[in-house]
Amino acid sequence: MNALLCIGWEPELRGLLTVIIGVVALCGSVYMVLATNMGLRLGFLVAFAGLFGWMASMGAIWWAYGIGLTGRMPTWEPAQPFTIVREGPRLLDAEALDAPVLVDAVASPVDVATRTGEALVSSGWTKLPDDDRGRGQAIAAADEIIQVEAELYAAGEYEATAVYLRGGDRWPKITDEIDFTAFLHKPKYAIVEIAPVVPQRVEPGRAPSRPVVDETQPHQYVVMIRDLGSKRQPAAFITIGSTIIFLLCCWMLHRRDKILAVHTGAVVPAKA
Repeated sequence: MNALLCIGWEPELRGLLTVIIGVVALCGSVYMVLATNMGLRLGFLVAFAGLFGWMASMGAIWWAYGIGLTGRMPTWEPAQPFTIVREGPRLLDAEALDAPVLVDAVASPVDVATRTGEALVSSGWTKLPDDDRGRGQAIAAADEIIQVEAELYAAGEYEATAVYLRGGDRWPKITDEIDFTAFLHKPKYAIVEIAPVVPQRVEPGRAPSRPVVDETQPHQYVVMIRDLGSKRQPAAFITIGSTIIFLLCCWMLHRRDKILAVHTGAVVPAKA
């Protein structure tokens, strides 16, 4: 009892003890019942096959619905180069583009941003509407790149004005509605257009004013590539591994039954 009281009951230790107690209580109780009826070795083989059969079924459900033990979630990662400053005639040149987007840099920054957006749309990029959920996800990923990785701006010093997407096509598909066979895909890119804002004076006790884009400063673009992650990978490993062990146990039980049938059907020699 004194030794138990000395244990620091942290959440990690509680979780480990919960798993150990659960395995001993559930799996151990089933094995005890089977061992009393079938014997130690046969009872263990049946219990082992049942355990991994259940794990294969559970892993298949996790794999299909993307639940349970999951891996890395899909995220936006910076493409190289991921931040391009609008200077000179070559305004946008990244690996995500088939060809550089060239816009007359003599025009005002607002006209340059408008022409750049039109050039992107005409070259196959899709401009997301303001109420699109993917737009917010791309802007949040761009904020991480701008503020943490590139240290280009601080929070509140810029505003995202547009988001463009391209790529991400999946194949092979049976039809547009039936696409569960589309295991291959093309890279998916996103471009987030940001613009510096005019510094606002903050008064105590008053709500901050709405940000105003500084029309004298050039816009900048963050180019990102989609990392699909490995959300279903752990469930896939569990399903495949458990299925192999389950089938191996079933084969061993079948082989045992065949050997037992041969032995029980053999003719007993007459006594001398």
